[in-house]
Amino acid sequence: MQKYFLSLAFFATISLGLRAQSHYPGQHGGKFAVEDQSKPARYSFDLQDVTLLDSRFRENMEREQQWLLAIQSRQLLHSFRTNAGIYSGNEGGYFEVKKLGGWESLDCELRGHSTGHILSGLALMYASTGDQRFKLKSDSLVSGLAEVQKILNQNGYLSAYPQELINRNLAGKKVWAPWYTLHKIFAGLLDQYLYCDNRQALEIASGMASWAYQKLQPLSAAQRAVMLRNEFGGINECFYNLYAITGNRESKWLAEFFYHNEMLDPLKEGKDILDKKHANTYIPKLLGFARNYELEGAGEGGKTADFFWQTVIDHHSFVTGSNSDKEKFFEPDHQSGHLTGYTGESCNVYNMLKLTRHLFCQRGDVKYADYYEKALYNHILGQQDPATGMISYFLPMLPGAHKVYSTPENSFWCCVGSGFENQAKYGEAIYYHHDASLFVNLFIPSRLDWKNKGIKIRQETAFPKSGTTVFTIEKSNAAAWTLHVRNPSWVAGVAQVKINGRVSKPELSEGYIAIERKWKAGDTVEISFPMALGAVATNDHENKVAFTFGPIVLAGDLGGSTVRKPAPYSNPGLYNDYYTYNYQVPADITRSLDIDSKNPQTGLSRVSPDDLTFRIEKNGVTLRPLYDIHRSRYVVYWDVKRP
Repeated sequence: MQKYFLSLAFFATISLGLRAQSHYPGQHGGKFAVEDQSKPARYSFDLQDVTLLDSRFRENMEREQQWLLAIQSRQLLHSFRTNAGIYSGNEGGYFEVKKLGGWESLDCELRGHSTGHILSGLALMYASTGDQRFKLKSDSLVSGLAEVQKILNQNGYLSAYPQELINRNLAGKKVWAPWYTLHKIFAGLLDQYLYCDNRQALEIASGMASWAYQKLQPLSAAQRAVMLRNEFGGINECFYNLYAITGNRESKWLAEFFYHNEMLDPLKEGKDILDKKHANTYIPKLLGFARNYELEGAGEGGKTADFFWQTVIDHHSFVTGSNSDKEKFFEPDHQSGHLTGYTGESCNVYNMLKLTRHLFCQRGDVKYADYYEKALYNHILGQQDPATGMISYFLPMLPGAHKVYSTPENSFWCCVGSGFENQAKYGEAIYYHHDASLFVNLFIPSRLDWKNKGIKIRQETAFPKSGTTVFTIEKSNAAAWTLHVRNPSWVAGVAQVKINGRVSKPELSEGYIAIERKWKAGDTVEISFPMALGAVATNDHENKVAFTFGPIVLAGDLGGSTVRKPAPYSNPGLYNDYYTYNYQVPADITRSLDIDSKNPQTGLSRVSPDDLTFRIEKNGVTLRPLYDIHRSRYVVYWDVKRP
């Protein structure tokens, strides 16, 4: 996010990712006063029903756990307590509390947003692991925020900054994005209720909603229009979820109040107006729209959200599934002109995956699962630095660039906030269900406990190094049920299926291999998907090509010998340097390849079956999965010279 303080007379162009809680059909049973009226095609499992087994995903999650627990609750609450005048140590905690920097500094207008993200991250991590450390830290943060809300005594208002920032927003004066920050706190509190059963968190959020209703209800239509031009995150989605939980129609009014006509009405008419729009201001508006459709079971929310999704995927995205250049959508089908060091904001991908999950539940189309896999592996999985657990803001497409990571206490960008959640919820989209059918969308080592059906299943795989996945039924009921395993769009031929060691002809149904039988404990299903090299050109330039193996983007690993410290990490002494970063790309790096992109297998050879390293002997270039390239320069899109 570029740190602009914008007049509300202009559309906000800053990048504040839309993170935090979301509810999907099938989850959080018994916690809603208002049930969804739509009939989903697929239901989600609760996060605690899925356990990750050993894999790169679990390694990322464990690194994230260390960072979540390392940041002290006193640090996260300090700005809130300072705003309320609460004692936090001698001389206001000057000597006793180590202050957080960057976007959490006491003079930053977004201060407090990370506390909301971390509330969500802790809740998701607790649900994913059952580890009480995350629950205990969550409880301490929630009780601290309850104290701040009480001492402020402002009709339920809660923030790390005074209401004057909201007043500036309502008056059309320069301010960063106060409602965006409040959204993070709202969302974190609702996550604490949904995943940790913390009723105090729900009470705090309800008080904040009551304040917001009193604050906004008197506004005129003109004041509302001015207010909505400032980035407000996914607060509309939060209010819909709070309405569903409590049944309080003031929350529904608030959700509808944040409907942004200027940005959403053209989508209803099937118009692509995304060019030059700030991407991550836009995407969350569709999340609220989609959530409203689920609650009402009618309206244009689902259709409009799908049009937006398809437009972004087909015309505004890179091979990685990410989008945007310097945080903005660009002209449709102009990817080759936007291969810069500021592409692929991580928050955008986070929110596109949220929207994808809503649409998959609503419609069940396998295309959503294909996209989810692409963006998860090629962007989210590689967003974290394995050496330190730090997070990258952008995924640069600039040939010769490298990933730039945050610092432990002096960055706290929006994408750091979404990163606290990304690494905690890898289990959320592997499995879905409907009636007596289990759907497997992702090939990630994991165990599912389908409690309502008395079914337990284990998935073991080395994917994407191998296209083989083995499912073992650990427990089953006596009735027949169907295992649906996604037959991915990248499969190179016909999958081989073995049931209890015997070859079985695969039966395809709506993009899935479907196996129906009365299962018993010990039954196994082994499915091998043929994987092949591929080449994907930009929409506007057939000779700008990226290479893939199955769904995995392979990038040229140019090494890190020319990456000078403090790179690849952000320099806290510079002003938001990730946004003005000089990658100092050497002039002599290889950008071109002599290879037939129509037949990449003729010029590429796999070094070993144990990893995904490929060599182009003619050029001496090594290609590896982009998610595995860290602290090195790389090339994703090549100029291909046909032989």
